Amino acid sequence: MARTKKTPARKAAKKTRPSAKAKRPAAPAKTKVHAKPAPKRAKPAPKKAAAKRPVRIAPAKPLAILVATRKGAWIYRGDSARRSWRVDGPHFLGHIVNHMVLDPRDGRTLLAAAKTGHIGPTIFRSTDLGKTWKEAAKPPAFAKAPEGEKGRAVDHTFWLTPAHANEPNVWYAGTSPQGLFRTEDGGVTWEPFSIVNDDPQFRVWMGSVQDGTPDGPKMHSIIVDPRDPSHLYFAMSGGGVHETTDKGRTWTPLFEGLSVVFGDATNLESHDPHCVRMCATNPDRLYQQNHCGIYRLDRPGKRWDRIGNAMPAEIGDIGFTMVVHPRDDNTCWVLPMDGGTVWPRVSLQGKPSVFVTRDGGQSWRKVANGLPKQQAWWTVKRQAMAADAGNPVGLYFGTTGGEVWMSRDEGRNWETMARNLPEIYAVETATPA
Repeated sequence: MARTKKTPARKAAKKTRPSAKAKRPAAPAKTKVHAKPAPKRAKPAPKKAAAKRPVRIAPAKPLAILVATRKGAWIYRGDSARRSWRVDGPHFLGHIVNHMVLDPRDGRTLLAAAKTGHIGPTIFRSTDLGKTWKEAAKPPAFAKAPEGEKGRAVDHTFWLTPAHANEPNVWYAGTSPQGLFRTEDGGVTWEPFSIVNDDPQFRVWMGSVQDGTPDGPKMHSIIVDPRDPSHLYFAMSGGGVHETTDKGRTWTPLFEGLSVVFGDATNLESHDPHCVRMCATNPDRLYQQNHCGIYRLDRPGKRWDRIGNAMPAEIGDIGFTMVVHPRDDNTCWVLPMDGGTVWPRVSLQGKPSVFVTRDGGQSWRKVANGLPKQQAWWTVKRQAMAADAGNPVGLYFGTTGGEVWMSRDEGRNWETMARNLPEIYAVETATPA
């Protein structure tokens, strides 16, 4: 990789780094898990004041790691130092759980998107942090097709997002095949939201079920602007990224600068975003892990810049998941997959690695100490990586091999916190009340 010219901001950042002679922190202690009894260079990121390295203090509150799998869900409850974890689960043993999310507005309500063998796709709700669950009275379902026409059926709910802080009990859900739904009673009853599900143009962009990913096309990455409940984004695999500023009355696609594997780049049916993330402290910055690379979008701009071009050429920038730092909009982490002909994707050469950028994508650095050095041929799916709000930030990801990996120090060191689970679909962090 070509060396970049040092800017004033980079020089300032260098001054803040500790001396090479400074004593290194001790290696993190092993985690204890207690079983519950019985093609162009990206534009540089805007210059900003150099940030000091994070102070090594633990999160203020205990954490919960929510793990959704092919055969149930687990909750790992950790102490504030993130060194001891208590297992709560399994919940919904034997059922496919695609996503489990804690409502940050009350710290007690959990929603779980499940597909059961006897009642089909549904959503379960708990108001006591998972002690008891109730099934939704009316889960997401497409409107009945007119007589003589073939309608669509929800195969599973894939994505759950709490709405704006000023809209208690409101949630959004994305399904497979692609559908957008909303509840206003905390998840008890769900209705189609906006024009998306049945609009003729959206239906063309969605393509057919056979054109989607191996386990079905997805509506995902539903994002609510924390400044404005009327401003939302969502992504469809396939079908592209879309934005509304009027609470769903109209939508604008955001595809400029994105590559496609085949077809016309102006046809959204050819676009396959894997994961889109918003920076919590800068809602005008979005990152995207796409089928064709890693991108960044700075609003009010409409063009995505391929920041993945700065990744090492032998690694590439293809993958599913990504995580953004909760306080630094220049920092995000990705976990590359084999971008060749291997399908489903697997870790490159069986050597999984996490990469981090701390300058908005101008450069990337490998952070893989503790991860397997060979023969780890698993996949990390688009919902299966998350970050907590600690300082330093804790990172977590789950694999199709049933392992949960964690880092207490922003990716510098990794260790397993759980093994022998079913195939992991999603990992979320939560701060219970």
